[in-house]
Amino acid sequence: MRKTTIEEWLSGLASEEPAPGGGAAAGLNAALGAALISMVCNLTIGKPKYAEHEQVMREALATAERLRLEAVQLAEDDAEAFSGVVAAYKMPKGTDEEKAARSAAIQKGLVEAAEVPLATAKVSAGVIGLSGKILDGSNRNVLSDVAVAASSAKSALESAALNVDINLTSIKDASERERLASALNEALQAKAQAEAVMQAVAKRIRS
Repeated sequence: MRKTTIEEWLSGLASEEPAPGGGAAAGLNAALGAALISMVCNLTIGKPKYAEHEQVMREALATAERLRLEAVQLAEDDAEAFSGVVAAYKMPKGTDEEKAARSAAIQKGLVEAAEVPLATAKVSAGVIGLSGKILDGSNRNVLSDVAVAASSAKSALESAALNVDINLTSIKDASERERLASALNEALQAKAQAEAVMQAVAKRIRS
């Protein structure tokens, strides 16, 4: 992903190949949100008018940069994880031993495939948290970008959740399902903050 142009990556996304797919798109959305947080911070840091918020902005910038890199990596990881599940389903199943090995590989692959979008959901929640953190101290000239960052991260969060859920339906281990679902539900709590940030920005812009 990092070695291709946006146009090339989107062409791959649009092709008949199953990966990259929705999980990778979620990662890209999370990265876009994090990048916008960085942009807002960079356009606020060093401005005398916002000097009292300097420390918060610098801390948010450092975190946003880390989350952006994580999101891009997760977009790449998602395609690889999905390919692993596909490979498992193609394993031979002529004997009982082969069937058992195939089933175990499929279950392992499904858990791994759920872990990646779950991590994307957590990164997305982190970006949303940053949007709320910088809201009050952001340069007003780029205030709308704070809302766009929250919106992008919210979309990434919801998209990642769908990709976790589709894998959960096929995972047989109840304890694994519960673990993944619980972690996802925790990340999904950030949706309310994203909506609050978007509403707050819209209100300020219109006032």
